[in-house]
Amino acid sequence: MVERIGARSAKNRNVENIDAGPRRRSTQAASTTGRLREAGPVAPNKKTIALVYDFDGTLSPKPMQEYAFLPKLGIEPKEFWAECARISKAERADALITYMHLMYKKAKERGVRIDRADLVAQGKTVELYPGVERWFDAMHAYVKKRAGDSGITVKHYLISSGLTEIIEGTKIYPHFANVFASEYWFDAYDLPFPKRVISDTGKTQFLFRINKGLEDLSESINVHMPEAQRPIPFSNFIYFGDGDTDVPSMALLKKNGGQAIAVHDPGESETKCVELFKAGRCDFYAAADYRKDSDLWKRTCLLLDRIIADVRVKVEARRLGE
Repeated sequence: MVERIGARSAKNRNVENIDAGPRRRSTQAASTTGRLREAGPVAPNKKTIALVYDFDGTLSPKPMQEYAFLPKLGIEPKEFWAECARISKAERADALITYMHLMYKKAKERGVRIDRADLVAQGKTVELYPGVERWFDAMHAYVKKRAGDSGITVKHYLISSGLTEIIEGTKIYPHFANVFASEYWFDAYDLPFPKRVISDTGKTQFLFRINKGLEDLSESINVHMPEAQRPIPFSNFIYFGDGDTDVPSMALLKKNGGQAIAVHDPGESETKCVELFKAGRCDFYAAADYRKDSDLWKRTCLLLDRIIADVRVKVEARRLGE
């Protein structure tokens, strides 16, 4: 699957000092933070909970390219990903850039033109795990019910090595406060060229962007921002992922007081999730069943209850100290 094929080759680096870019869609949070400051007012209340998701294997059973793009070219997915791996190894190339290039190379060889609008349309064919479509509104309703009039809210974010264009065509796209995913340039080259590539370690940059409220690419995350100014503390995060490429994100959050849940296909082995759990990479694991009262639902709600209680404790302590 896309988010598992060799992103491991990316070198580790200081993610707070990376300024590669996420989605171009700005958010309310991005517009209020603007410039970094070494000192300044405490971020108000810190009452936002961030639910952050991987896509392929987490919200959808298969890599998104396998639903329409590869079938349109008459290419077997296993053969395509195997060729990607061979080329990447032989050329010592980044695996994600390799797959993005090879997709359109194959299309050109077959005389098939696929532009941005085509990719967005392909998003409509992407299959989602049971309950995903209703999950986002249900999480808002749950937090509202449990948090009462405390002002605690939830935002959903997507960080994926998959393609922004296909994600935009899915039914769940409007639910995300922001989407950080790989993307193409379509106008400057004979073949579309990778505009943005998000690897496993690169995903952690966007956790910092959400944490600091710097979701617009025009805003640098290089300068230190004191914890008191960061609008969404890592302790208010829950990350959902399915495999090895999610380990850096899970590890970052766990190290900084956040939460993580590993998911697996309901019809497949939970071995990988068990390994992540035993290694301390996640708080819980469950089958990727997003319907109410499933194990995933119950365990997510347990973590939400803990975050809500923790936020209330901090707000009350702050009130006493004023």
